[in-house]
Amino acid sequence: MPGLLVLDSASLYYRAFYALPESMTSPQGEPVNAVRGFLDTLARLIDDRSPDAIACCWDLDWRPQWRVDLLPSYKTHRLAQEGDGSGEETPDTLSPQVPLLEAVLRALGVAVAGVEGFEADDVIGSLASQYDGPVSVVSGDRDLMQLVNDRVTLLYTGAPGKIDPYDPSAVFARFGIRADQYVDFAVMKGDPSDGLPGVPGVGEKTAAKLLAEHGDLPGIQQAAADPTSKITPKVRGSIVDSADYIERAVRVVTVVRDLDISAFEVAKRQRVKDADVLAKLSERWGISAPIARLQDALSR
Repeated sequence: MPGLLVLDSASLYYRAFYALPESMTSPQGEPVNAVRGFLDTLARLIDDRSPDAIACCWDLDWRPQWRVDLLPSYKTHRLAQEGDGSGEETPDTLSPQVPLLEAVLRALGVAVAGVEGFEADDVIGSLASQYDGPVSVVSGDRDLMQLVNDRVTLLYTGAPGKIDPYDPSAVFARFGIRADQYVDFAVMKGDPSDGLPGVPGVGEKTAAKLLAEHGDLPGIQQAAADPTSKITPKVRGSIVDSADYIERAVRVVTVVRDLDISAFEVAKRQRVKDADVLAKLSERWGISAPIARLQDALSR
């Protein structure tokens, strides 16, 4: 279905890095597996989806301070142990590939979208919410389930080599909740990968059951405050005791949707923007084949 194709770039290049061998190298012997995998994945997605517009979203701040201020545990386990300990831990052979990938995409004319002080998720949320037409979001981040609606589909890249499309009915079939309930669901069940502790004693099944019965977190909290509620005393106590966490975590998990994205050229597929730069990158890094495949997909 034509429309906007939005990529969670970090999710995709990490996936490519771990899926492909580091024996894929440049003429000088530097690994280029993440770059090759990303470019080939994007080419396949364009062939499959025939989008009108494309945007590759970047984390200009992978752990924004405003989110850390709300929830100090946010993504702490991903912090690098070296340096000042504030950067994201990234494999040594992946780090040099990220700016190379960005340079290739920019030379090709593909929109690279990022906003200072915000994560790629927030840029994705703003693009998806403000684009006038169908949107396909490609990511392995479940939190983006919250964006799914009749116009926005999440192409989830959880399993290696597999992309699962999530529309509203698929979200309900998988989790037993509506997509617009996903933030409340995630806050209650927690997510160790993001440093989200969750409400003690509330897992996926309990969270889905509570949302089915009470609609949203305010409704659940109101029921938990009522000693005659059908919620078990242990879970009621956890919900009441977690009020401060719930208030802060909802703000952390909720994707920003109102960023100014007017600077990003996603109104149409772009032709090659800088052929000379692209040729030099192709030769220097030995990535002419994936670049040619992506160029071919973009030209159709």
